[in-house]
Amino acid sequence: QVQLVESGGGLVQAGGSLRLSCAASGSTFSNYNVGWFRQAPGKEREFVASISWNGRSTYYADSVKGRFTISRVNAKNTVHLQMNSLKPEDTAVYYCAAPGMSTEPRDYAYWGQGTQVTVSS
Repeated sequence: QVQLVESGGGLVQAGGSLRLSCAASGSTFSNYNVGWFRQAPGKEREFVASISWNGRSTYYADSVKGRFTISRVNAKNTVHLQMNSLKPEDTAVYYCAAPGMSTEPRDYAYWGQGTQVTVSS
């Protein structure tokens, strides 16, 4: 069993930056690939980025490529999502999920409660 807790969301102006964190409990987390997803009001949950268990492989949605960076510190059971050049369309609740690198939410067993990101124009 893994518990995930996201933090770092907030309100930011367009062009600004935020760094999200996903803290996990459980000794097996360092063996898990991890994904970030987001869900805007009235829309389906969509893939944002994922990272392999050792951090050597990363994958991004086209909409965030070049602006967002996913990373992890296994010694601290934490995965980060650095978000730069934020746009109003990035506004959503952001979730981390494990285990997996898939772009499909149904492929993940564990989810955090989410953290709100709001980008004002």
